[in-house]
Amino acid sequence: MTAMPSPPQTARTPQAACAILFVDDEPQTCKWFTRLFSDEFAILTAGGADEAQQMLREHDAAIAVLVTDYRMPGRDGLSLLLAAQHEHRQVVRLLATAYAEKAVAVAAINQGRVQCILEKPFDAAQVRAALREALETYRRRERDHALIEGRAAAMRETLGFLAHELNTPLATVRGYLEELKARYRGPMEDASPRAALIAENRPGDALKMIEAAESRALYAQSLVATFVQSARNAYPGTAALPLWASRLVNTLLDEYPFEGNERAWVSTDLQADFELPGQPDLLYLVLCTLTKNALLALRGCPQPGLRITLESSASASGSEPQSVIRFTDNGPGIAPGILARLTHEPVTTRAAQGGSGMGLLFCRRVVQSMGGRIEVGSEPGRGTSVTLIFKPDENLEEIEP
Repeated sequence: MTAMPSPPQTARTPQAACAILFVDDEPQTCKWFTRLFSDEFAILTAGGADEAQQMLREHDAAIAVLVTDYRMPGRDGLSLLLAAQHEHRQVVRLLATAYAEKAVAVAAINQGRVQCILEKPFDAAQVRAALREALETYRRRERDHALIEGRAAAMRETLGFLAHELNTPLATVRGYLEELKARYRGPMEDASPRAALIAENRPGDALKMIEAAESRALYAQSLVATFVQSARNAYPGTAALPLWASRLVNTLLDEYPFEGNERAWVSTDLQADFELPGQPDLLYLVLCTLTKNALLALRGCPQPGLRITLESSASASGSEPQSVIRFTDNGPGIAPGILARLTHEPVTTRAAQGGSGMGLLFCRRVVQSMGGRIEVGSEPGRGTSVTLIFKPDENLEEIEP
């Protein structure tokens, strides 16, 4: 067996595995294979199925391709291929045999999922070409696997964030309904049997509660619709529809369930409009989160104000313009110790109100996935500014809003 240092115990990446494990019970054949192909490939050899299976377990993160002889003492190559199919599905499998038996070939392809069969005696050029193709297959599979895992992780994050964001409006709806239920007094005397009495502390209370519940239900529905669209966009080949930043901000202002006179706290400057990169449905969730955080911080302030602006500014080098969505409030600000941790770990100043600190982390992940970044600036007693910065997409066509 050709010795190989134990690989470091790290997560598998598309470039991590490059070795080819060749299995044959004839030592000379193993030496010939190593001598002939080690100029291009990292070669490991094993003298039987049991030894090969042990090597696969020990060097799982390093082996990309398995080439095994069919006829060997004890366990044959097909049993090794079947074991590798179940235990090491990422490894590309090839069968080498001097026996052109149709049944063996069919079993190897159908059960062992081999990519190809190499006939002995080997043709060096054909084997080299097959090894190159097998390595490329492995790398392609790993890239696809990493992409799928990345999408799945993003979807799990989005689902968790969605559940967190839905909790508040749905709890509010439930609270209003429970209050209406408590005020229900039954059918009115001397009135239509279809009329019922609901007690009010002040005239119009019941209607206001119904309207507030409806507003929050619509907002929750918009969040769910956004998540569904995000799930659809996660599939390869799905192109997100273009959306201008001003439209997204206006949608936010139309659909967000403001309480009391909160809508009057918000002002906008949307003149420096631009087309958004990436998936606007995820950005909508980001804008909802930043709006909620700002409004919660502003409660109790004497003259609360939140300004949302669209800006175009130069980068630090002055060579490339950047598109900016900025949220600026005049609330109490954020303490320096919390500010330093805010976009890197789940930290919240509203734990008693159910805050988890995950909202801004989610926002940061979304914006980073679009090639942008989030900057948070604040001074205690002087408000907070959250800025979403995007690099322009040169492939976007100029479209009039």
